[in-house]
Amino acid sequence: MRHRLAVLGLLFAVFCMEAVANVPATTDPSTSAPAQGNATLQTQTTTTSQAQTGASLSGMVTDQTGAGLRDVAVTVKNLDTGAKITITTDNAGHYQTAGLPVGRVEIRATKQGFGDETRAISLTVGQDATIDINMRRSSPDACASGHEFLTTDCTLSWHGITVYGAYDIGLGYVTHGLPVSGYNYEGESLVNRNGYQHRFIPAVNNLQQTGLGVKGKEEFHPGWAVVFNLSTGINPNSGLLANAPATQIANNGLPRAGYSFAIDGTRAGQPFNDEIYGGVSSKTFGTLTFGRQRSLGTDLMLQYDPANGGYAFSYIGYNGTMAGGGDTDDSRWDDAVKYRLAYGPVHMGAMYKWADGVGGCYSPYSNWTAANCTAESAHNNAFGVDVGGGYHNLFVDVVYQLYNDAVSVLNPLLGPQSPTQPYQSTTNSINTNPITGPNVIPTTGTVYGIVTDNHGIIVAAKYVWNPIKFYGGFEYIWQNNPTHPLGVGGSDEGGYQLSGVEDNNLDSQKQVNIWWTGAKYAVDKKTDVTFAWYQQRQNTFRVPPTCVAGNYRASCAGTLNEGSLYLDHHFTPRFDMFAGLAYSWVTGGLAIAIPHGPGVPYFSNNNTAPTIGGRFAF
Repeated sequence: MRHRLAVLGLLFAVFCMEAVANVPATTDPSTSAPAQGNATLQTQTTTTSQAQTGASLSGMVTDQTGAGLRDVAVTVKNLDTGAKITITTDNAGHYQTAGLPVGRVEIRATKQGFGDETRAISLTVGQDATIDINMRRSSPDACASGHEFLTTDCTLSWHGITVYGAYDIGLGYVTHGLPVSGYNYEGESLVNRNGYQHRFIPAVNNLQQTGLGVKGKEEFHPGWAVVFNLSTGINPNSGLLANAPATQIANNGLPRAGYSFAIDGTRAGQPFNDEIYGGVSSKTFGTLTFGRQRSLGTDLMLQYDPANGGYAFSYIGYNGTMAGGGDTDDSRWDDAVKYRLAYGPVHMGAMYKWADGVGGCYSPYSNWTAANCTAESAHNNAFGVDVGGGYHNLFVDVVYQLYNDAVSVLNPLLGPQSPTQPYQSTTNSINTNPITGPNVIPTTGTVYGIVTDNHGIIVAAKYVWNPIKFYGGFEYIWQNNPTHPLGVGGSDEGGYQLSGVEDNNLDSQKQVNIWWTGAKYAVDKKTDVTFAWYQQRQNTFRVPPTCVAGNYRASCAGTLNEGSLYLDHHFTPRFDMFAGLAYSWVTGGLAIAIPHGPGVPYFSNNNTAPTIGGRFAF
């Protein structure tokens, strides 16, 4: 802990000294003055000779997602004469003007709720210039009344501190589901290894995770601010904190046919199961934060997924394999430092996670005991980097992530299971070898996991062609047995312990490919229609590779596929309703339910899930 604090202190000191040394001594008031709040459209009469000798200017104004912004005031000022003209963007975000005098020109875009953007250009005779402007949303104004809170996008802010959240619930139907768990925060839209019942269910967190958060940004020096964020996810149907391990533990000791719906995930009942971090931010030098934070892969997924990570309609949102670089448990990193910097249209990010938790007790022997297993240190450190940018209407990001001792929690939880062994083991096990003698730890309230070292590279892109946004992405993941094994008693998310662990599950390197594509069509400014398609593929990593019908194992090649289509209509900036359908299915090795035993298949290899619901976000 002292070493970790020392490293953080050194990073912070270097960051601040470099920044202060480069802070400009003076500020140009013409670039820092606030925008005029009531800019009006000014008209200019142009003679034929002026049109022939002047210049024209046009372009498109977009937000951070690449969508065109309507009603933006674009002021064009001639710096030589002081003459200016203000025009307004149309519904698609376009602006255009002609007959401009030649010379040095300043172009300023202003819109309530967005930071002002300024560009400069020198116009020449007959020039037809194109200047596109990307605007970043600033904090909306604080709410002044209950009516304003319900009908606008104002914020619940006080002295730089903002409370935010969402409530998302609906009604769904699944052709192959399970009884609902009050801890399950992802719903049942995706095909599940144990799903077998057609049933109506409360559909939770369909487009957005229900939850609450508090964030803040307070300036302490011109251009410098303290930032923080604390957020958590709640199940809207039960009021319980989102808790993936608890959905698994509820099935301990039950026959497979008696399971309720269980998932794996990084939210594990922590008070702040989404994020809890703090740091400093500079307009010039970027943002540096430390704490529990979303991985760079999760940040990318939320930006480039056509369904924006919504559990009901997005495989890569529902299952964190893509965002976590191989395991859903790694879509958020504890004890992590993250740095973000934007320079013009280009941005970059880097992230590092220190090892934390407990390594457990490990033995390589098949007849192992509590006496001959040795205590292991935690080795679950991680690293990631992101580079991206935008050009006109095209946006691209590339992310690389490495995570050591990644844990994938399975069902069954505590030991080997086959068609003739319907109940789970109550003994500790390492690499499917049960302990000889007394357990190292009690099995009550524990989980079972496979451990790997994971690498992943993601490339994603988005193109805006109003009123349509096109999305696509690809990830290549490679996994190996861990360099440093994890033992019984090792830590999983939320402090849960592993009573069964496998460090040798892979016969050879496992390779996973995930790709997705889709489009979002804006019917009007309140209604969107979204289509998305996802696929995950894996290689055969079984040795020998004897994968034939009737002899499949989870180590055989296979695919998981999902397609979705839904409509979302906003009645107000805060409240929307949606309806849609998701269909998913698995083949080959990905249709095997129990990765560490004989080829026990899914009860059903597909699931159809229509959903209707509503969301209130603030």
